[in-house]
Amino acid sequence: MTMSRAAIRYAKAILDIATTSGKAEAVNNDMKSIVLAVSQNAELKDFLANPVVKIESKKGALSSIFTDVQAETKSLFQLLFENKRYEILGAIAQQYNMLFDESNGVEVAKVTTAFPITADLQSKVLAKIAEFSNKKITIENIVDPAIIGGFVLRVGDKQYNASVASKLSQLKREFSN
Repeated sequence: MTMSRAAIRYAKAILDIATTSGKAEAVNNDMKSIVLAVSQNAELKDFLANPVVKIESKKGALSSIFTDVQAETKSLFQLLFENKRYEILGAIAQQYNMLFDESNGVEVAKVTTAFPITADLQSKVLAKIAEFSNKKITIENIVDPAIIGGFVLRVGDKQYNASVASKLSQLKREFSN
């Protein structure tokens, strides 16, 4: 999903409105569910991007899918309806989440594991992160069987690789030297 300048502008505007009304966190949860819905449902993504589908149908679909969202989120739907820009909804929601985290001093740590992360490993990873970051950390788990075991941690531009695959390739390099 490419971040268009328009998506960034919409996200900033909605964050400002939501912050003013004290609903920034509630709207952030709306945006998380929008990101999830659009990224996990190819039909919805294609439907929103399809120029043949009437804009009214898109508006109706969003209203019926996201019934319990905040007024601020509904105003975003209305704005996208007026500007015929529903195709960037996913990008706006994603951008909103990033801006919200930034404004709250939260950093996302992407932890790649061979299997879904356990509570034990999560606490080890958080301890590792505490060594180089004093921000509030949210963990996003990416499952990739190719790393075999252990974990790869990425926070911002820093990466810590404690995967079995990385140790194996390190051994291979040492033996070939």
